[in-house]
Amino acid sequence: MIKSLGYAAATAQSVLAPFNFQRRAPQPQDVVLEILYCGVCHSDVHVARSEWGASRYPCVPGHEVVGRVLQVGGAVSRFKAGDLAAVGCMVDSCRVCANCREGEEQFCEKGPVMTYGGPERHTGGITYGGYSNNIIVDEAYVLSVPVSLDPAAAAPLLCAGITTYSPLRQWKVGPGQRVGIVGLGGLGHMAVKFARAFGAHVVLFTTSPGKVEDGKRLGAHEVVVSGNRDEMKRYRNSFDFILDTVSAPHDINAYLGLLRRDGTLCQVGLPPEPLAVSAFSLTGLRRRLAGSFIGGIAETQEMLEFCAQHGIACDIELIAIQDINAAFERLVKGDVKYRFVIDMASLARDAG
Repeated sequence: MIKSLGYAAATAQSVLAPFNFQRRAPQPQDVVLEILYCGVCHSDVHVARSEWGASRYPCVPGHEVVGRVLQVGGAVSRFKAGDLAAVGCMVDSCRVCANCREGEEQFCEKGPVMTYGGPERHTGGITYGGYSNNIIVDEAYVLSVPVSLDPAAAAPLLCAGITTYSPLRQWKVGPGQRVGIVGLGGLGHMAVKFARAFGAHVVLFTTSPGKVEDGKRLGAHEVVVSGNRDEMKRYRNSFDFILDTVSAPHDINAYLGLLRRDGTLCQVGLPPEPLAVSAFSLTGLRRRLAGSFIGGIAETQEMLEFCAQHGIACDIELIAIQDINAAFERLVKGDVKYRFVIDMASLARDAG
């Protein structure tokens, strides 16, 4: 067993606080990482507060992990001590179902093992995430971080990055296409960067007039304030693809109406209540409504390499772990541009 220190929520009502625990003993196929940085995802708030169904406690969140390899098992071939490596949203899957065999482990038929709050198959306990000083993961679910990437700004790529990269790739977004991005938050700002890098004409839709200039800075060719009905009408029947990153309640029909014939709207934001979809929004021009969920390990590695080649990273605010509860409150209010990342060196203050 390996002694570990992290920050955990003891109950749905409690704040995150220092938590001493033990990681499982490393197996021959395992990589042991010293965690350097961990991104703060809005889903961390939802799970820590048991807002997506019954969470398991104690809950150590964190699934946007970048670290340095401390040691590897004898069966590990792709990593060695000292390498920069990463762990995303999942740390295992069944590996034998059709989805796993095709590199789509996120859709494992038996359910992927999530980085925190999932079943720890070696111990029978639960997985603890990246708000901690170390993590032990099977090599098959560990990613290599290109040396040209800033490790702190790379951390959110493991969730916010792949969540937006994957659908843009799956729907073959590229030159000659008009692509809409709905929402400019942790997901949306990455979607704008990727869509622009893929060569599409990018139009950002935001409810915040104050984000217009930021949207253009991040790569949008045009920015539309979605509350302006006249502006919205100008874009009817004109988009090949729209990526909706908004997790708050909103009128999805307003965006479906912007698709041209055979256009697709892909939902990656997770509103708390079902969205009301009018059949008329879909049938008239054979429009499609789809969804997407993170990406497989191979696609996530591809995304990291793409980011290194194109100089893409998240816009981040670096924080100490002791500030995580205040960061949660700011995240709920949308007060971050555009992703908090924890400098895990700050955890040493709690180690004494």
